[in-house]
Amino acid sequence: MAIQAPPPISTTRFRNILVRAGLAPAVFLWILLGSALLLRAAEPVETVVEGVEGEALENVKKALALPYGLVRDGKVDTQWLERFAGQAQERVRSALEPFGYYRARITTSLVETPEGNYRLKADIDPGPPVIVSSVQVTLAGAGSANKTLTGLAGQFPLHTGDLLVQPNYEEAKGVLRSKALALGYLDAAFSTHEIRISPDRTKADIRLVLDTGTLYRFGEVTITGAPRYPDEFLRRYVTIKPGRPFSYARLGETQLNFTNTERFAEVIVTPDREHAHDHQVPVTIALKPGHTQRLQPGIGYGSDTGARGSLTYRHLNVLGLGHEFQSQLYLSERLQGIAANYIIPSPRDTRTYSALQLNLQKEDVSTYISRLAALEGSVNRSMGRGKLGTVFLRVHQEGFTIAGEDSSSLLVLPGIRYSEHRFDNLVRPTRGYRFMVEGSGTHQYLGSDTGLIQVRAEGSTIVPLPWRLSLLSRVAGGLTFLNDPLAELPASLRFFAGGDRSVRGYSYKSLGPRNASGEVIGGRNLLEGSIELQRALFTNWGVSLFYDAGNAFNDLTNIRLYQGAGFGIHYYTLVGAINLYVARQIGVDNPAFRIHLTIGFEL
Repeated sequence: MAIQAPPPISTTRFRNILVRAGLAPAVFLWILLGSALLLRAAEPVETVVEGVEGEALENVKKALALPYGLVRDGKVDTQWLERFAGQAQERVRSALEPFGYYRARITTSLVETPEGNYRLKADIDPGPPVIVSSVQVTLAGAGSANKTLTGLAGQFPLHTGDLLVQPNYEEAKGVLRSKALALGYLDAAFSTHEIRISPDRTKADIRLVLDTGTLYRFGEVTITGAPRYPDEFLRRYVTIKPGRPFSYARLGETQLNFTNTERFAEVIVTPDREHAHDHQVPVTIALKPGHTQRLQPGIGYGSDTGARGSLTYRHLNVLGLGHEFQSQLYLSERLQGIAANYIIPSPRDTRTYSALQLNLQKEDVSTYISRLAALEGSVNRSMGRGKLGTVFLRVHQEGFTIAGEDSSSLLVLPGIRYSEHRFDNLVRPTRGYRFMVEGSGTHQYLGSDTGLIQVRAEGSTIVPLPWRLSLLSRVAGGLTFLNDPLAELPASLRFFAGGDRSVRGYSYKSLGPRNASGEVIGGRNLLEGSIELQRALFTNWGVSLFYDAGNAFNDLTNIRLYQGAGFGIHYYTLVGAINLYVARQIGVDNPAFRIHLTIGFEL
């Protein structure tokens, strides 16, 4: 009987057989290992180092890295390789000494493998390392009593009894001199910098003397390239003061101030040390103005506002005085309006200014319709980094419809506001806080339709936790005291809760006191808060769990807080975060779910 050969097995069929037999992972691993072995075998020259580890090992490997050109197209220049192998022992010795190994015994060899390749091997017995027996770091010159420098000198990282690690020594030297330069001691240099190794190479004495030289100061500051801006306006951005100690940080701060104005296409701040007189360094600030008028469109979406768009116009140098004019047209499903703002900068500093603002808007939400015209004048004064105090006077005319009833109100509202914020990053912060408190009031004697005193406050924090976690918290509140019934209080000054930045799980401004018909009419007071635990994922993603509670109310003795909880998904972009929240109502019959979408920094 003839024996028939089996039919050929296709690649696909062979793979299927392996999968059914459970052998595919093993074969795949075998292929990877075989490829790795082939790649390794293909290396014409292999370097092997034994006897040391850590940073010393890495430094030795760098010292034995083959020169470029020694291997070309897989072929080894054997004569060059033999010369390199002859130098290997000294290369290894030099690579070990920075880590305190001055008595190492080193054996190097170069052998040809049966495959026709080469192996360069270094066997190392590092021996006992050199130990620091004394450290003397002193200062000389005008900065010898400077507390910052003496503190750094006292914190020198090498101490008696430590292993002599020269990279740490060099790094500490660089830090000490760099700090002296940053503090204005521009001639700072080490008059003595030595490590004395004992003859038996077991001990080392370190001696450093930093001569700071004379303290340099700022001289005259010259601004060029922007003749259309008043000199007084430009100098508000200059943090350099003639006679003050020279500081590279101040130079950088000045450059950043000019850059952040968005008025200049190029900013170059140059200290001219070569022309320093009596140790005073003149500084030149060269500016290249950019466009003073800009038109910027914008689009977006938020659960509270719906789809939205805006068109913003800015003039950054009105009448050549450095004044700024802004106007914005904004349109969304629930809010439409136009705002104009005229800003008069103060020569005091970059964050102090006066402003006049006009706002015309219509807001149509589920609980009310408001038509508002407001004119506000304010004086804003910087009170430190991230701190702003404001005194304002607002004339407020509003027509509104709440629970089917039409009304109107004219208010003349003087007030005061204080805000403070500090975050490590405005796009994706990991640590920081902000808060604001505002008080305003009026009376019929001022021409208002009603008398009131209102206080608003809100704040938020973000605190980093282990395992890439962050804890976010937010609280807001308000109190209103009226000498007339609530019906006279305009909708924009009443308190409502619910929405993306309030109690998630409820629609925008849907919570508050109700009338006899059960319709939300808003309240005199507000209390709400939130806590959220976020976990960073990958580079640009994050997830979170949150709990919200809050409500608006009239009676301080009868407060009911509505609650919501859920989870969020976050994607971080260069312009802010895209946040998607799924929230569920808590503590009510037939609780509902609600999705909230926001774009931007939400703290």
